[in-house]
Parts: sequence; structure tokens; C-alpha cells
Amino acid sequence: MIQESDLTKLYYSIGEVAKMFDVNTSLIRFWEKEFPSVTPKKNKKGNRLFSPKNIMELQRIYVLVKEDGHTLEGAKKALKSKGKSPEKSNSNNEVIKKLESIRSKLMALKQG
Repeated sequence: MIQESDLTKLYYSIGEVAKMFDVNTSLIRFWEKEFPSVTPKKNKKGNRLFSPKNIMELQRIYVLVKEDGHTLEGAKKALKSKGKSPEKSNSNNEVIKKLESIRSKLMALKQG
């Protein structure tokens, strides 16, 4: 996981960003088109320059799509519902903890 404090430069090239996530540059360009929240600056040559804020947004997309297994539409909905929260979605873990808590209470009621 990339921490925003680790990003010391003002802007990063698309190649540097692709290396951070170990993906092709074409995937970064694709996500830029699909997710309006990713808006890198472009220099006079048209090269993309990603700010640390852009990189953190790409990390949220990466986690949703590559790690959590969301479809692109699912990732878009998740980003909209989460707003600008930089935290990784732990909703599954939260649900599991709540269910385990309910289960232990039910087991205690059954025995008592």
C-alpha cells in the first residue's frame, strides 16, 4: 500500500505510477477514462503528470478492482458511496465481526 506521505514529488509520470501498482501504462490510461475522479495534468507534449492525490485515488481503484474483485461499475458505485475516504474498504471484515458477535450472543442465549 502506498502512503501519501511516501509520495515526495509534486508530479509523477505515467510510467512511475504504473510501476507503483505493477500494471501496464495502458491500464492507468484506461482507468483515467473510466473514472472521472482521476484527472492528471498534461504538459505541452501531452504527457500525463499525476499528483499524489491522483495516485491515492488510483490506489483506491486498484484495491477495489484488483484486490476486492469489483467490476468497473461496482468500483464506481463504491467510490461514489465512500466519497473521498482514503481508507481501504473493510466492509467485509466489519460485517464478519458483527455476525460473529451476534452468533456468540445467540449461542450464549441457547446455552443459558
